[in-house]
Amino acid sequence: MSLKRSSSNMVAVQELKRAKTDLMGYTNRDKALMESGVRRTSNLMAPILLLEGHQGEIYTTEFHPKGEMLLSSGYDRQIFIWNVYGESENIMVMSGHTGAILEAHFNTDGSQIFTCSTDKTLAMWDIVTSQRIRRLKGHSNFVNTVHGTRRGMQMLCSGADDRTVRLWDTRKKLSVNTLEASYQVTSVTFNDIGDQIISGGIDNSIKVWDIRKQEILHHLKGHADTITGISLSPDGSYILSNSMDNTCRIWDIRPYVPGERCVKIFQGHQHNFEKNLLRCAWSPDGSKISSGSADRFVYIWDTTSRRILYKLPGHSGSVNDVDFSSKEPLILSGSSDKTLYLGEIED
Repeated sequence: MSLKRSSSNMVAVQELKRAKTDLMGYTNRDKALMESGVRRTSNLMAPILLLEGHQGEIYTTEFHPKGEMLLSSGYDRQIFIWNVYGESENIMVMSGHTGAILEAHFNTDGSQIFTCSTDKTLAMWDIVTSQRIRRLKGHSNFVNTVHGTRRGMQMLCSGADDRTVRLWDTRKKLSVNTLEASYQVTSVTFNDIGDQIISGGIDNSIKVWDIRKQEILHHLKGHADTITGISLSPDGSYILSNSMDNTCRIWDIRPYVPGERCVKIFQGHQHNFEKNLLRCAWSPDGSKISSGSADRFVYIWDTTSRRILYKLPGHSGSVNDVDFSSKEPLILSGSSDKTLYLGEIED
Protein backbone atom coordinates (compact mmCIF):
# COMPACT_ATOMS: atom_id res chain seq x y z
CA MET A 1 0.00 0.00 0.00
CA SER A 2 1.24 3.45 -0.86
CA LEU A 3 0.69 6.03 1.86
CA LYS A 4 1.63 9.26 0.08
CA ARG A 5 2.64 12.12 2.32
CA SER A 6 5.19 14.52 0.92
CA SER A 7 5.85 18.24 0.70
CA SER A 8 5.20 18.15 -3.05
CA ASN A 9 1.68 16.83 -2.41
CA MET A 10 1.03 19.66 0.03
CA VAL A 11 2.33 22.27 -2.40
CA ALA A 12 0.16 20.86 -5.18
CA VAL A 13 -2.92 20.99 -2.98
CA GLN A 14 -2.18 24.58 -1.96
CA GLU A 15 -1.89 25.52 -5.64
CA LEU A 16 -5.22 23.79 -6.29
CA LYS A 17 -6.79 25.81 -3.51
CA ARG A 18 -5.45 29.07 -4.92
CA ALA A 19 -6.64 28.17 -8.41
CA LYS A 20 -10.16 27.58 -7.14
CA THR A 21 -10.56 30.41 -4.66
CA ASP A 22 -13.13 32.13 -6.89
CA LEU A 23 -15.41 29.12 -6.34
CA MET A 24 -15.26 29.84 -2.62
CA GLY A 25 -16.30 33.44 -3.02
CA TYR A 26 -12.98 35.25 -2.76
CA THR A 27 -12.46 38.59 -4.55
CA ASN A 28 -9.38 39.38 -6.65
CA ARG A 29 -8.05 41.40 -3.73
CA ASP A 30 -8.48 38.43 -1.39
CA LYS A 31 -6.73 36.24 -3.92
CA ALA A 32 -3.76 38.60 -4.07
CA LEU A 33 -3.58 38.66 -0.29
CA MET A 34 -3.60 34.88 -0.14
CA GLU A 35 -0.77 34.56 -2.63
CA SER A 36 1.32 37.09 -0.75
CA GLY A 37 0.79 35.26 2.54
CA VAL A 38 -2.15 33.14 3.69
CA ARG A 39 -3.69 34.24 6.98
CA ARG A 40 -3.53 31.11 9.10
CA THR A 41 -6.19 30.06 11.58
CA SER A 42 -4.70 26.77 12.79
CA ASN A 43 -1.48 24.90 13.53
CA LEU A 44 -1.73 22.66 10.46
CA MET A 45 1.45 22.37 8.41
CA ALA A 46 -0.41 23.95 5.46
CA PRO A 47 -3.82 25.61 5.08
CA ILE A 48 -5.16 22.51 3.38
CA LEU A 49 -3.80 18.95 3.28
CA LEU A 50 -4.60 15.96 1.09
CA LEU A 51 -4.41 12.55 2.80
CA GLU A 52 -3.97 9.55 0.51
CA GLY A 53 -3.62 5.82 1.10
CA HIS A 54 -7.06 4.19 1.05
CA GLN A 55 -7.68 1.70 -1.75
CA GLY A 56 -11.42 2.27 -1.95
CA GLU A 57 -14.19 4.79 -1.36
CA ILE A 58 -14.09 6.51 2.05
CA TYR A 59 -17.48 6.36 3.76
CA THR A 60 -16.67 7.57 7.26
CA THR A 61 -14.21 9.93 8.94
CA GLU A 62 -13.96 11.68 12.31
CA PHE A 63 -11.61 13.70 14.50
CA HIS A 64 -10.40 12.23 17.78
CA PRO A 65 -12.11 13.97 20.76
CA LYS A 66 -8.81 15.68 21.65
CA GLY A 67 -8.26 16.80 18.06
CA GLU A 68 -4.75 15.37 17.64
CA MET A 69 -5.72 12.39 15.46
CA LEU A 70 -8.44 11.38 13.01
CA LEU A 71 -9.88 8.14 11.66
CA SER A 72 -11.09 7.13 8.22
CA SER A 73 -12.55 3.97 6.74
CA GLY A 74 -14.71 2.64 3.95
CA TYR A 75 -14.86 0.18 1.10
CA ASP A 76 -11.35 -1.24 1.59
CA ARG A 77 -12.40 -2.50 5.08
CA GLN A 78 -9.40 -0.88 6.77
CA ILE A 79 -9.46 1.70 9.56
CA PHE A 80 -6.71 4.31 9.18
CA ILE A 81 -5.56 6.52 12.04
CA TRP A 82 -3.79 9.73 11.03
CA ASN A 83 -1.95 12.47 12.88
CA VAL A 84 -3.62 15.84 12.36
CA TYR A 85 -0.49 17.92 12.92
CA GLY A 86 3.05 17.73 11.56
CA GLU A 87 3.10 15.90 8.26
CA SER A 88 -0.34 14.36 8.95
CA GLU A 89 1.07 10.90 8.39
CA ASN A 90 -0.80 7.62 8.69
CA ILE A 91 0.23 6.09 12.03
CA MET A 92 -1.99 3.03 12.35
CA VAL A 93 -4.03 0.61 10.23
CA MET A 94 -6.58 -1.80 11.71
CA SER A 95 -8.41 -4.52 9.83
CA GLY A 96 -10.80 -7.37 10.59
CA HIS A 97 -14.14 -6.65 8.94
CA THR A 98 -14.93 -8.73 5.85
CA GLY A 99 -17.25 -6.11 4.34
CA ALA A 100 -17.17 -2.38 3.74
CA ILE A 101 -17.16 -0.24 6.88
CA LEU A 102 -20.09 2.19 6.63
CA GLU A 103 -19.67 4.21 9.84
CA ALA A 104 -17.03 4.58 12.57
CA HIS A 105 -16.76 6.73 15.69
CA PHE A 106 -14.41 7.25 18.61
CA ASN A 107 -15.84 6.69 22.08
CA THR A 108 -16.07 9.68 24.43
CA ASP A 109 -12.51 9.50 25.79
CA GLY A 110 -11.01 8.48 22.46
CA SER A 111 -9.57 5.17 23.70
CA GLN A 112 -11.74 2.99 21.45
CA ILE A 113 -13.40 3.01 18.03
CA PHE A 114 -16.78 1.54 17.12
CA THR A 115 -17.49 0.37 13.58
CA CYS A 116 -20.32 -1.21 11.59
CA SER A 117 -20.10 -3.08 8.33
CA THR A 118 -21.82 -4.78 5.42
CA ASP A 119 -20.54 -8.04 6.95
CA LYS A 120 -23.57 -7.73 9.32
CA THR A 121 -21.43 -7.09 12.41
CA LEU A 122 -20.21 -4.29 14.64
CA ALA A 123 -16.74 -4.17 16.17
CA MET A 124 -14.86 -2.42 18.98
CA TRP A 125 -11.20 -1.51 18.52
CA ASP A 126 -8.52 -0.49 21.01
CA ILE A 127 -6.42 2.52 19.99
CA VAL A 128 -3.37 1.63 22.09
CA THR A 129 -2.99 -1.96 20.85
CA SER A 130 -4.62 -1.35 17.44
CA GLN A 131 -6.51 -4.62 17.91
CA ARG A 132 -10.17 -5.57 17.65
CA ILE A 133 -11.38 -6.25 21.19
CA ARG A 134 -14.97 -7.29 20.49
CA ARG A 135 -17.14 -8.40 17.58
CA LEU A 136 -20.87 -7.82 17.99
CA LYS A 137 -23.25 -10.13 16.13
CA GLY A 138 -27.02 -9.99 15.91
CA HIS A 139 -28.07 -8.13 12.78
CA SER A 140 -29.10 -10.29 9.83
CA ASN A 141 -28.26 -7.79 7.08
CA PHE A 142 -25.95 -4.86 6.30
CA VAL A 143 -25.34 -2.67 9.36
CA ASN A 144 -25.55 0.89 8.05
CA THR A 145 -24.95 2.93 11.17
CA VAL A 146 -23.59 2.89 14.72
CA HIS A 147 -23.28 5.47 17.47
CA GLY A 148 -22.27 5.58 21.14
CA THR A 149 -23.60 7.39 24.19
CA ARG A 150 -22.00 10.67 25.21
CA ARG A 151 -21.85 10.02 28.94
CA GLY A 152 -22.26 7.37 31.61
CA MET A 153 -21.89 3.68 30.90
CA GLN A 154 -20.85 3.14 27.29
CA MET A 155 -23.74 1.87 25.19
CA LEU A 156 -24.06 1.55 21.43
CA CYS A 157 -27.01 1.76 19.09
CA SER A 158 -27.03 0.44 15.54
CA GLY A 159 -29.37 0.34 12.57
CA ALA A 160 -29.46 -2.08 9.67
CA ASP A 161 -31.17 -3.25 6.52
CA ASP A 162 -32.86 -5.96 8.63
CA ARG A 163 -35.27 -3.21 9.77
CA THR A 164 -34.12 -3.18 13.38
CA VAL A 165 -32.45 -0.75 15.76
CA ARG A 166 -30.34 -2.57 18.31
CA LEU A 167 -28.99 -1.46 21.69
CA TRP A 168 -25.65 -2.88 22.87
CA ASP A 169 -23.85 -2.97 26.20
CA THR A 170 -20.16 -2.83 25.23
CA ARG A 171 -19.33 -5.34 28.00
CA LYS A 172 -21.50 -8.00 26.36
CA LYS A 173 -21.42 -9.77 23.01
CA LEU A 174 -25.17 -9.81 22.32
CA SER A 175 -27.57 -6.89 21.95
CA VAL A 176 -29.59 -6.05 25.06
CA ASN A 177 -32.59 -4.63 23.24
CA THR A 178 -34.10 -4.70 19.75
CA LEU A 179 -36.49 -2.09 18.39
CA GLU A 180 -38.51 -3.16 15.36
CA ALA A 181 -38.71 -0.63 12.53
CA SER A 182 -40.94 -0.96 9.47
CA TYR A 183 -38.20 -0.10 6.97
CA GLN A 184 -34.44 -0.27 6.58
CA VAL A 185 -32.60 1.94 9.10
CA THR A 186 -29.84 4.13 7.66
CA SER A 187 -28.78 6.40 10.54
CA VAL A 188 -29.00 6.40 14.35
CA THR A 189 -27.78 8.38 17.33
CA PHE A 190 -28.53 8.74 21.03
CA ASN A 191 -29.98 11.79 22.71
CA ASP A 192 -27.75 13.65 25.17
CA ILE A 193 -28.45 11.54 28.27
CA GLY A 194 -28.77 8.24 26.41
CA ASP A 195 -32.34 7.29 27.28
CA GLN A 196 -33.61 7.83 23.74
CA ILE A 197 -32.48 6.69 20.28
CA ILE A 198 -33.12 8.81 17.19
CA SER A 199 -33.27 6.86 13.93
CA GLY A 200 -33.82 7.58 10.25
CA GLY A 201 -34.47 5.29 7.34
CA ILE A 202 -35.82 4.83 3.84
CA ASP A 203 -39.36 5.77 4.91
CA ASN A 204 -38.25 9.45 4.96
CA SER A 205 -39.15 9.98 8.63
CA ILE A 206 -37.11 10.36 11.81
CA LYS A 207 -38.22 8.44 14.90
CA VAL A 208 -37.44 9.23 18.52
CA TRP A 209 -37.54 6.02 20.57
CA ASP A 210 -37.96 5.70 24.33
CA ILE A 211 -35.52 2.91 25.16
CA ARG A 212 -37.09 1.90 28.47
CA LYS A 213 -40.66 1.76 27.15
CA GLN A 214 -39.55 0.42 23.73
CA GLU A 215 -41.93 2.73 21.94
CA ILE A 216 -41.79 5.68 19.55
CA LEU A 217 -42.21 9.05 21.25
CA HIS A 218 -42.16 11.22 18.13
CA HIS A 219 -42.35 10.89 14.35
CA LEU A 220 -40.46 13.79 12.78
CA LYS A 221 -41.86 14.20 9.27
CA GLY A 222 -40.89 16.64 6.54
CA HIS A 223 -38.17 14.99 4.47
CA ALA A 224 -39.30 13.66 1.10
CA ASP A 225 -36.64 10.97 0.67
CA THR A 226 -34.30 8.63 2.58
CA ILE A 227 -32.52 9.98 5.67
CA THR A 228 -28.78 9.44 5.13
CA GLY A 229 -27.30 11.04 8.24
CA ILE A 230 -28.29 12.21 11.73
CA SER A 231 -26.15 14.25 14.13
CA LEU A 232 -26.91 15.47 17.67
CA SER A 233 -26.16 19.12 18.43
CA PRO A 234 -23.40 19.93 20.96
CA ASP A 235 -25.95 21.03 23.57
CA GLY A 236 -28.16 18.00 22.96
CA SER A 237 -31.29 20.04 22.19
CA TYR A 238 -31.42 19.56 18.41
CA ILE A 239 -30.63 17.03 15.75
CA LEU A 240 -29.37 17.67 12.23
CA SER A 241 -30.56 15.38 9.43
CA ASN A 242 -29.33 14.94 5.86
CA SER A 243 -31.67 13.49 3.24
CA MET A 244 -31.75 12.38 -0.37
CA ASP A 245 -34.35 15.12 -0.94
CA ASN A 246 -31.30 17.48 -1.08
CA THR A 247 -32.06 19.23 2.20
CA CYS A 248 -30.58 19.27 5.67
CA ARG A 249 -32.96 20.00 8.54
CA ILE A 250 -32.57 20.97 12.19
CA TRP A 251 -35.18 19.51 14.56
CA ASP A 252 -35.95 20.45 18.16
CA ILE A 253 -36.00 17.23 20.20
CA ARG A 254 -36.49 18.79 23.64
CA PRO A 255 -39.55 17.49 25.53
CA TYR A 256 -42.84 19.40 25.42
CA VAL A 257 -42.03 21.43 22.32
CA PRO A 258 -45.26 22.97 21.01
CA GLY A 259 -45.99 22.95 17.29
CA GLU A 260 -43.54 22.11 14.51
CA ARG A 261 -40.25 20.55 15.56
CA CYS A 262 -38.46 21.31 12.28
CA VAL A 263 -36.88 24.71 12.92
CA LYS A 264 -34.43 25.18 10.00
CA ILE A 265 -34.05 23.89 6.43
CA PHE A 266 -30.75 24.13 4.51
CA GLN A 267 -30.25 23.65 0.78
CA GLY A 268 -27.42 23.66 -1.75
CA HIS A 269 -25.82 20.24 -1.50
CA GLN A 270 -26.76 17.33 -3.75
CA HIS A 271 -27.45 13.59 -3.68
CA ASN A 272 -27.35 11.53 -6.87
CA PHE A 273 -27.89 8.08 -8.39
CA GLU A 274 -25.09 6.58 -6.27
CA LYS A 275 -27.39 6.90 -3.24
CA ASN A 276 -24.51 6.93 -0.75
CA LEU A 277 -25.25 7.49 2.92
CA LEU A 278 -24.05 11.09 3.11
CA ARG A 279 -23.48 12.10 6.72
CA CYS A 280 -23.61 15.50 8.44
CA ALA A 281 -21.98 17.28 11.38
CA TRP A 282 -22.17 20.27 13.77
CA SER A 283 -19.32 22.61 14.66
CA PRO A 284 -18.36 22.42 18.37
CA ASP A 285 -20.22 25.65 19.25
CA GLY A 286 -23.28 24.81 17.14
CA SER A 287 -22.88 27.91 14.96
CA LYS A 288 -22.14 25.95 11.77
CA ILE A 289 -23.19 22.70 10.13
CA SER A 290 -21.73 20.71 7.26
CA SER A 291 -22.82 17.74 5.20
CA GLY A 292 -21.66 15.33 2.57
CA SER A 293 -22.62 16.09 -1.01
CA ALA A 294 -22.54 14.11 -4.24
CA ASP A 295 -21.49 17.16 -6.30
CA ARG A 296 -17.91 16.87 -4.90
CA PHE A 297 -18.07 20.02 -2.76
CA VAL A 298 -17.97 20.41 1.01
CA TYR A 299 -20.80 22.70 2.17
CA ILE A 300 -20.72 24.65 5.42
CA TRP A 301 -23.76 26.68 6.53
CA ASP A 302 -24.33 29.28 9.23
CA THR A 303 -27.03 27.87 11.50
CA THR A 304 -28.54 31.28 12.28
CA SER A 305 -28.80 32.80 8.81
CA ARG A 306 -28.90 29.46 6.91
CA ARG A 307 -26.41 31.05 4.50
CA ILE A 308 -23.73 28.92 2.79
CA LEU A 309 -20.43 30.08 4.30
CA TYR A 310 -18.20 27.76 2.31
CA LYS A 311 -18.48 25.65 -0.82
CA LEU A 312 -15.10 23.98 -0.80
CA PRO A 313 -13.74 22.27 -3.96
CA GLY A 314 -11.02 19.69 -4.37
CA HIS A 315 -12.59 16.23 -4.30
CA SER A 316 -13.18 14.35 -7.55
CA GLY A 317 -15.89 12.10 -6.11
CA SER A 318 -18.88 12.24 -3.79
CA VAL A 319 -18.14 13.72 -0.36
CA ASN A 320 -19.56 11.08 1.97
CA ASP A 321 -18.65 12.31 5.45
CA VAL A 322 -17.49 15.49 7.17
CA ASP A 323 -16.40 16.53 10.65
CA PHE A 324 -15.32 19.63 12.57
CA SER A 325 -12.34 19.62 14.92
CA SER A 326 -13.05 20.35 18.59
CA LYS A 327 -9.61 21.95 18.97
CA GLU A 328 -9.24 24.42 16.08
CA PRO A 329 -11.31 25.76 13.14
CA LEU A 330 -10.69 22.75 10.89
CA ILE A 331 -12.97 20.82 8.54
CA LEU A 332 -12.38 17.20 7.52
CA SER A 333 -13.95 15.43 4.54
CA GLY A 334 -13.84 11.88 3.17
CA SER A 335 -14.76 11.02 -0.39
CA SER A 336 -15.47 8.31 -2.94
CA ASP A 337 -12.27 9.50 -4.66
CA LYS A 338 -10.38 7.57 -1.92
CA THR A 339 -8.93 10.74 -0.37
CA LEU A 340 -9.40 12.96 2.66
CA TYR A 341 -9.08 16.73 2.81
CA LEU A 342 -8.11 18.47 6.02
CA GLY A 343 -8.31 22.26 5.91
CA GLU A 344 -8.69 25.51 7.79
CA ILE A 345 -11.79 27.66 7.94
CA GLU A 346 -12.32 31.07 9.53
CA ASP A 347 -12.32 31.12 13.32
